[in-house]
Amino acid sequence: MHAYRTHTCGQLREENIGQTVRISGWCHRIRDHGGVLFIDLRDHYGLTQCVVDPDSAAFKLAETFRSEWVVRLDGEVRRRPEGTGNDDMATGQIEVYVRDAQVLGQAAELPLPVFGEQDYPEETRLKYRFLDLRRERIHNNIMLRGQVVDSMRSRMKAAGFNEFQTPILTASSPEGARDFLVPSRIHAGKFYALPQAPQQYKQLLMMAGFDRYFQIAPCFRDEDPRADRLPGEFYQLDLEMSFITQEDVFQAIEPIITGIFEQFGGGKPVTKNWPRIPYAEAMRKYGSDKPDLRNPIVMQEVSEHFRGSGFKIFARLLEAPKNEVWAIPAPGGGQRTFADRMNSWAQSEGQPGLGYILFFDRSKDETSLKADANATGVGGRGPLANNIGPERVEAIRVQLGLNAGDAAFFVAGDPDKFAKFAGTARIKVGEDLNLADTERFELAWVVDFPMYEYNEDEKKIDFGHNPFSMPQGGLEALQTQDPLTIKAFQYDIACNGFEIASGGIRNHRPESMVKAFEIAGYGEETVIERFGGMYRAFQYGAPPHGGMAAGVDRIIMLLAGEQNLREVSLFPMNQRAEDILMGAPSSATPKQLRELHLRVNLPSNS
Repeated sequence: MHAYRTHTCGQLREENIGQTVRISGWCHRIRDHGGVLFIDLRDHYGLTQCVVDPDSAAFKLAETFRSEWVVRLDGEVRRRPEGTGNDDMATGQIEVYVRDAQVLGQAAELPLPVFGEQDYPEETRLKYRFLDLRRERIHNNIMLRGQVVDSMRSRMKAAGFNEFQTPILTASSPEGARDFLVPSRIHAGKFYALPQAPQQYKQLLMMAGFDRYFQIAPCFRDEDPRADRLPGEFYQLDLEMSFITQEDVFQAIEPIITGIFEQFGGGKPVTKNWPRIPYAEAMRKYGSDKPDLRNPIVMQEVSEHFRGSGFKIFARLLEAPKNEVWAIPAPGGGQRTFADRMNSWAQSEGQPGLGYILFFDRSKDETSLKADANATGVGGRGPLANNIGPERVEAIRVQLGLNAGDAAFFVAGDPDKFAKFAGTARIKVGEDLNLADTERFELAWVVDFPMYEYNEDEKKIDFGHNPFSMPQGGLEALQTQDPLTIKAFQYDIACNGFEIASGGIRNHRPESMVKAFEIAGYGEETVIERFGGMYRAFQYGAPPHGGMAAGVDRIIMLLAGEQNLREVSLFPMNQRAEDILMGAPSSATPKQLRELHLRVNLPSNS
């Protein structure tokens, strides 16, 4: 017999009844039923109920067992007594009657329980992550992660992509976040950078003639952590293709991502034909470039109904050419209590409040009946309705397609400044009124991103997204158009309110690349210095090419139904970007610093 097991804890079935077996694992739960011990033994594969009674030679030892001890149990497989089977367990119709036992590893008092799914402080969970990973939900999430990555690989290879690994130690590149720098011992005073993405390398692979590349790439960014991005490192399904247009990328990748969600989405509906939403339209309708399309609310501009109206706050704002008024429809939200809650919420977000109109049925409204017993139709109430009059109220209602019992909320000013808040308000209304069908995956392409944006802090034009993307209109657009009107061949994939992928068609002509960077304030010398390898490659026959990168962690988070990426990552850092399990970051020794020609200059308040 094997030293530790003949079967795993998830393997035994009714056909094993009568067999003598050996299983090993962790004591998941121990119950004492009138002197008879029931031990749920757990390993990676599952759970088996084991029974030890006072007649067993192992009983005395088994009485000492505690939660999470690692033990080996020998015994006979038998059918569970009638009425005690468990159809929810793969091994639920059998149990092991234990005749011999051995303790393989004792466990100290647990800092957090493995049995059950109780909430514990994040610091405790991360410090003892090896225990946290034993919990069923987290364990299953990590297994799901491996299955999704396997499926991604097989689907990409079936689509004709070849897997390559690009370097980890590389040069600094402006990808939109801070680099992690690695000091060089051999080259004093110089640094490598960990890749924020394999952007330049994958483009160089296209220069080298490999045509279709992918990898599950580790990426490193020194940025503040948030729920939808892990601090330090994350993984992406990175890909690049040659001799293609934007449409070719869509046709290649849409079925792969759809297939992943269909395979691992637990039967939830998945968008079949993804809509393509221009960036400007996404911001106007949803207040977000990663809209959650499960929420049916679509915002609309209603400026004309307030221009020159009796509601002076909005009327005066609209005297400025750039200002607008947007409406957020709220089907079923026509109660004063709901409007007050939304107004208070807006103030908690740093806004002056939310204007609103509540729509009601005149024939059933007591207030209107007292004024006019023959009143009919839908009316509106609230400060805005009182000031703009019934005709404008009705025009707004008709435009928004609302009825009695509904409401509309309003934001006004410069859309560039209030769009994000309006999008957050849209989400809030949808959630509070339960308008969204959350049991589905809504996928969409967001396209036509602006090539440039104005950096208010530095008072200059900057890249809006990816600096290596091809401008729509090519070199001519760069030479003749207002930079802030140029759109790029850039695209994102949005799913349920998250950006899960981003990409673009690349600017592969040297003169066009130099001009694009020149507009953003980088001279040709800077381009050659910082992107010399790629710039040189463009001089020797560069094919039209493009690609994208999909966030592996975010996709798995959505599939697992989690709200935080830490729930689908093996050993994540905490909110302060610390690995409290391994003790990183840590101080370097004087010897290490000398070898690297470095001296630490700590801030005075450290």
